[in-house]
Amino acid sequence: MESPRITAVIVSAGEYPDLVRKYRISGVPLTMVNDAVEILGGRPEEEFVRTALGAAGRPPSGGSGIIL
Repeated sequence: MESPRITAVIVSAGEYPDLVRKYRISGVPLTMVNDAVEILGGRPEEEFVRTALGAAGRPPSGGSGIIL
């Protein structure tokens, strides 16, 4: 799904050690949402979407908040 409100950047941790230090990355995959919420490792789709939407300030439909 494409949206003009979402920007994604994929970075290889081995090629950008400065970013690894800046964000204190301890494992991969690591998804950052709004530079505030980290989603570390593989997550079930429902949990990932719920966390990402909560970090964006939008509770998921049928839910009430964020799971971390």
